[in-house]
Amino acid sequence: MKNAIIRTAANVRALTGVECDEAWVVVADGGEPTLYTDFRYIPMAHRVAPKLKVRDIKHFGPDLARLWGGKGASSRKIGFEKAISVAEFEKLKKFLPRAKFEDVTRDLAKRRSVKTPGEIEKMRAAVRLNDEIWRDASRKFKSGMTEREMAGIIRSMMFDRGEGEAFPTIVCVGANAAECHHVPDDTVWNGRDPVLVDMGVKLDGYCSDMTRNLLPRRPSSLYRKVYDLVLKANLAAIAAVKPGITGKALDKVARDVIRKGGFGKCFGHSLGHGVGLEVHEAPNASKKSDWILKPGMFVTIEPGIYLEGNLGVRIEDLVLVTATGCEVLTASGKYSARTEKMV
Repeated sequence: MKNAIIRTAANVRALTGVECDEAWVVVADGGEPTLYTDFRYIPMAHRVAPKLKVRDIKHFGPDLARLWGGKGASSRKIGFEKAISVAEFEKLKKFLPRAKFEDVTRDLAKRRSVKTPGEIEKMRAAVRLNDEIWRDASRKFKSGMTEREMAGIIRSMMFDRGEGEAFPTIVCVGANAAECHHVPDDTVWNGRDPVLVDMGVKLDGYCSDMTRNLLPRRPSSLYRKVYDLVLKANLAAIAAVKPGITGKALDKVARDVIRKGGFGKCFGHSLGHGVGLEVHEAPNASKKSDWILKPGMFVTIEPGIYLEGNLGVRIEDLVLVTATGCEVLTASGKYSARTEKMV
């Protein structure tokens, strides 16, 4: 990446070590990045990254014009992220009217998809904390609580022990689990119905992600069948993770299990996604994914079956791709309805 202007918070942090939404990063001629922000955040940037060049945002436009607005401007390619707003892109074109902008989103995603040893340890810590919070929070769930109250227990622990939620915690009682991203509401848990929880804590800037289910005391034959089919798909996909496999091929492993079980049309989302500074980042594992897994990548394995108005089951683990396969970081147990044991 020779010349680029970076805006999104996760890429700003990846390049500079500074977490700040109100910032731009400029990389010129492949050199060291320069962070532009306003006076409210400059002291923080100096403290967090003392060796980083930090400039007041008022210099942003003039500096761009000086760097890339002169001779050869019409043929110079400047990288940018397609995730920026139209207004922000119009601002860049105003500063550099003759520059040729090219999308470097994929290039940035590739850089971040393989984690450094330091990042891997931060991810391990986030996942361990997530497991601990699930263990402690689930023990506090009681009959008569609402979904909102159960989500509040998890959320409170995340802020007490970490940096809060990596994403809004999902708690689904009974048939609400058929809504993949159900927003916790005032539905009351009677202590007998199944509960699906999708949660992730953020720690030291890095995210975790996990889905677990509290099974009914007496699961119906349909729930038992669906749950164990999802578990089978989850375990099959984990076993298939290895360097060189594509996200498309990995998705197919789990999807084939569910399809052969008769519920193919009820698995509507992708198998998984990368996790890091963001809870959804590269690589992904979907029907169309051309990402090739490499050691150092993280990916979720989260097959699901959803029967509207009836039930929903999703089981999600976070795995680290290794030289020979993968390491499952999520340690929270998964209950088998068939054997009535943890796996």
